[in-house]
Order: sequence, then C-alpha cells, then structure tokens
Amino acid sequence: MVQLPSPSPPPLPTDRAGWLGVAHLTYAVESGRCIPTQTYTRAPLRVQRPLYPEGEGLCHSVLVHTAGGLVGGDRLEVELATAPQAQVLVTTAAASKIYGSSAESPSSQTVEITLAPGSCLEWMPQETIVFNQAHYRQQLRVVLAPGAVWGGWEITRFGRSARGETFERGQWRSQLEVWQNDWPLWCDRQQLVGGSAPLHSLNGLAGYPVVGSFALLGYSVEAPDIEALRQLWPQEQAGDGGVTRLQSGVLCRYRGPSSQAARRWFVAVWQYLRPHYLGRPGAVSRLWPR
Repeated sequence: MVQLPSPSPPPLPTDRAGWLGVAHLTYAVESGRCIPTQTYTRAPLRVQRPLYPEGEGLCHSVLVHTAGGLVGGDRLEVELATAPQAQVLVTTAAASKIYGSSAESPSSQTVEITLAPGSCLEWMPQETIVFNQAHYRQQLRVVLAPGAVWGGWEITRFGRSARGETFERGQWRSQLEVWQNDWPLWCDRQQLVGGSAPLHSLNGLAGYPVVGSFALLGYSVEAPDIEALRQLWPQEQAGDGGVTRLQSGVLCRYRGPSSQAARRWFVAVWQYLRPHYLGRPGAVSRLWPR
C-alpha cells in the first residue's frame, strides 16, 4: 500500500479580525414541553431544529459551526439560559477543529450558561482537535440558581495523531468555572504549550494525545456512587481515568489515546448518574460517534 504524504498545513494567518459566531438560546417549559423560547444565531454558528428523543420534557439542541473550523482571530460566543424546570441537552454536530494561528491572533470560544431554579442543562459537545501551531483559548462559565443542575464534558485532542502529528508549537488555554450564590463550586484552569515538558510528564499528558473532563455540579454524589463510578473504567482500556468527589458534585478525568474511548467512559458515567439527578435514563445522541 502506498502511503500518501500528509498535505502541507496552510500558512499561519497574520493578525486579522476573524469571524464572530454567536448563538444565544433560552429555554422554558410550555404546556409540559421544553422549547427554545429565544433563538439568535450569527454565522458561522447556527442551531438545528429542536429534537425530542427522550420525550417532550427534555429538549436536545445541536449547534453547527458551518465554517468547519477556527483559524486565527475567529471567535465563538455561546449563551445558554433556562427558565425554571427546563431540561436541556446541548451538543455539537461535529468535532471542533482549531487550525494553526499566530500568538498575536488566537482563536477563542466563550460559553456562558445561566440556569434557573429546578432546571438542568447538559453541555456535551463533540471533541476539540487542536492542530499543531494553534493558539486557542476556551472559557466556560456556569451560574447555577439553587436547585439547578449542570453536567458537561470537554474532550480535547492535541495534534492530528491519526496523521502522526503532535502538538509541537502553539498554546491551549482553558478556563472552566461553576458558580452558585456568588460562591465558586468548581474552578478549573489549564494551559498547555506546544513542545513543552507536560506533554510527556507523568503529571501531564504522559505522552497521550487526548485529555477530557466530565463534571456534574449542583447534585451531591454519595461515597458509594463514587466507588461505583470508578468501577465503570474498563480494566483493559489504555490510558488513565480518575473520579473525584466535589463539594456539590463529581469530577471525572481522562487521559489516553482515544477521544472515542473518553466519550464512551463519560457516557457510562453520565448514564449511571442521570437517573439520580434527573429521574430519567440517558439517551445517547445519534450524533456521537460510537
């Protein structure tokens, strides 16, 4: 079999304004059905029509990035809000691709989530692929009213490892925060510089290209359930997984070779917890790769 050479990466863009993609979505319950009551999008972001694979009480929304990826200077701004008792799952149509850019013109994504009392929103996008030479910043902030629950995951692949690409140059920054009553429930700030020691350190990625976090906040998980979640990690699976009990929730970490393996484990954790905090089983989105 003849192996074709990988295409040369596009030249890094110089400082540019970039595209600003916007999605503002608000959800409420009307006549027993959870519906988007306000929807505003600006290209290259758009939202598909609402889906109800779990019944009318829980709305599934799919965000689509029509440009196919972020280059230097591109920004995405997502705002999600719920009215009392609304139940929502938000995912993305495909993996997010972060192309090479200069340090002076990074790409970025900001997600703001505001949840009313008794509501629940699950933020479960497909993975983010950070190409070599990319400079990318992501920020997610969640504000919970009393009685609200948020669950979500982030899965990130550094380099197109299927092509043998590693993350030798660039920078990735991530800031995740969950607040309730002006009190931080969980704050997680991470940074990775291309070609740096943490890529191979045992305290970093340990040579693996994929990392991921799944968190549930606003619901207290008991010690026996923490142990049950740890038992869900497949013993034969490559990589490492960990489960930590938070003051008002739980945090699961993954590092390993496969974004699909990370998602499968997070889905297993989610399906175990879902009946406890939402009183219903978790139906896997048909968009998530098996």
